Amino acid sequence: MTRLDDDAPPADPRVHALENQFGLADRIVDEAALSNSVRRFREQGITLPTFAQLADPSSFDHDECVGDADPQGPDARNLWRCHWYNDLDGGRVGVPEHVVLPSSLTGVDSPIIVVFGDRFPMITAHKVLAAYACLAPRVVTGQFDPTVHRAIWPSTGNYARGGIAISRIMASRGVAILPEGMSQERFDWLDRWCANPAEDVIRTFGTESNVKEIYDACNALAKDPGNFVLNQFSEFGNHLGHLTVTGRALGHVFETVRRDSGRDLGLAAFTSATGSAGTIAAGDRLKEQYGTKVVAVEALECPTMLENGFGEHNIQGIGDKHIPLIHNVMNTDVVVAISDRATDELDLTFNSDAGREYLVQSRRVPADTVTALEHFGFSSICNVLAAIKTAMLLDLGPDDALITVATDGAALYPSERAKLLAGRYGGEFTTVDAAAAVGEHLTGVSTEHMIDCTEAERRRIFNLGYYTWVEQQGTPVDLFEARRSQEFWQDLRRYVGVWDDMIDEFNTRVAG
Repeated sequence: MTRLDDDAPPADPRVHALENQFGLADRIVDEAALSNSVRRFREQGITLPTFAQLADPSSFDHDECVGDADPQGPDARNLWRCHWYNDLDGGRVGVPEHVVLPSSLTGVDSPIIVVFGDRFPMITAHKVLAAYACLAPRVVTGQFDPTVHRAIWPSTGNYARGGIAISRIMASRGVAILPEGMSQERFDWLDRWCANPAEDVIRTFGTESNVKEIYDACNALAKDPGNFVLNQFSEFGNHLGHLTVTGRALGHVFETVRRDSGRDLGLAAFTSATGSAGTIAAGDRLKEQYGTKVVAVEALECPTMLENGFGEHNIQGIGDKHIPLIHNVMNTDVVVAISDRATDELDLTFNSDAGREYLVQSRRVPADTVTALEHFGFSSICNVLAAIKTAMLLDLGPDDALITVATDGAALYPSERAKLLAGRYGGEFTTVDAAAAVGEHLTGVSTEHMIDCTEAERRRIFNLGYYTWVEQQGTPVDLFEARRSQEFWQDLRRYVGVWDDMIDEFNTRVAG
């Protein structure tokens, strides 16, 4: 990460690494940079929400902070919508919007709760929260200067879009780095939001599994002191943002479902495709509160955690072939692999007339549930399939709920759907095709390709991260090793309160 040259690093190399590489500054690193940010934010009327306010949006006045801002427009007031309590029109709701999937769809007795991520502003995906959680602490600690730096956003899709949106409304320039094989809808969005897409959208080789190529591009850009890399895979703001904001939101949804069910439901498991391992941090909070098992999910075609494997896949949003630095591996209970054949074919089933007709008429899935399935993107379907497999592995019953997130919606994948329809189905998808897809990927779900983690399995997965982070990216080995201990992860939480105080102080200076 880039630091302004006139600021001497801390004498302790560990503190230097925590600040620079991990994004864990708890002090003003550069007052001049901070002053530049204050001046620019004052000129453009930008204020920042705290993590506590995003975790509990009832703590601030929506009309005062958001007003008439277009939820899909480049308006700085949308910073105050970077939470789970939005409806599709950008209004605020009392409980995050969600669906409870019935057994007629899932084939298991356990209720599976899915919380919708396409209610987030600007990018209709929850990665905009991760982008804010990474950039805001860098601004208020004086590390990122919007008058000097370009924000570099490495991603396999939605985080790069979230970063571009957050950069733009926080009065700075952003650069998206993502694999060239991602859905066309992502690139169409970037073309609309970037002032200069030719320079600010960097397409790296490959698809989901080609994360190292993204890192290589970042390392090349980082040689220019004007570029500031906000690597979601190693920025602990990503972890802490989801721990604080997403964790609370999921707990609130579960409490609501439990109350409405009239039963004494337990929250047995939380499933999350790892991607950058930001979202899965919510599981740490749920485990402490409810004893919830944390389930990490990956693509079967690239079974990195499952069997040290590699490969290509199309579950867009979950980069692979490495273990993210911010993944609390030693707190993970189950690993599940899901095939992209399942997510591709169920996506077409959920978003075609023939598929919806089959689900309602032949499977007796309630029509309102079928309608809600349009809010599931590829990784969302992956998360749901992992929840079904987890319910089977753990022998869960009707009083054992599982929860997961629909990270984005089907609206981001029409181009992928068209390719599948033309290539695999000859241009026509029928109810017979829908029955086959449901039979194979829902009715035929099994407990294959899963690990109920032992301590030895956790150590194996943890150790895989060494090659990326120590050998390739230069992380100090003692900091890498410190992540084995839960004490390390619990100690991180103090930064949230520190950053919130610094955000309040920053806003006061901006107002002054």
